[in-house]
Amino acid sequence: MKRYGVKPDPETLDIVTTAARQTQIEVLMKIYWGDPREKLCEAIDTIPLSCIIVGNRGLGTLKRAIMGSVSNYVVNNASCPVTVVKHHV
Repeated sequence: MKRYGVKPDPETLDIVTTAARQTQIEVLMKIYWGDPREKLCEAIDTIPLSCIIVGNRGLGTLKRAIMGSVSNYVVNNASCPVTVVKHHV
């Protein structure tokens, strides 16, 4: 992340490292530039991942039709199981 001048949010890093330590899972943080739909599917294959969890912002039907749904694309194109977590208002 230093390579791109991106500074990760300290609170996010704390949450991720605590969860990883408590559950004994490996957490990998990477930055990809480009269309998030394609880049997530690319990451699944290149890392490789055994599963992925993505969020859903709950866009309305019209916005989803215009902008496209990242989670929907990943569910339909990923080569591993995908869990979608819905956004709560």
